[in-house]
Amino acid sequence: MTNSLDAVRLYVPLMKETNITWEEIKRTPRWELEGILAACHEYNLLHSMDGYEAKDIGDLAKNKPSIRQDWGRYMAQKRKYELLSNDGSGEESVDSAVAELKSQMG
Repeated sequence: MTNSLDAVRLYVPLMKETNITWEEIKRTPRWELEGILAACHEYNLLHSMDGYEAKDIGDLAKNKPSIRQDWGRYMAQKRKYELLSNDGSGEESVDSAVAELKSQMG
């Protein structure tokens, strides 16, 4: 492979998370690989706390306080995507959510 940070930050995570082969990685433009990896990260974050409720988080945080930060990130992403998927009645909020997503991607 290679001795660069790309192997650690881009290639290996892609191979692990999406089962993309080394040959496919070599044929795919870097910007597309980065987009796939960003989408995997978003997906993992959006589903990291599925099945938990705020009460559960309170109980878990007694033993592991960092859970509250994870829960906060999860809820923020969930709200953002709920705004993006609404019926169009809140155009301004959708526009701000889209702008925030674009700023995170770039």
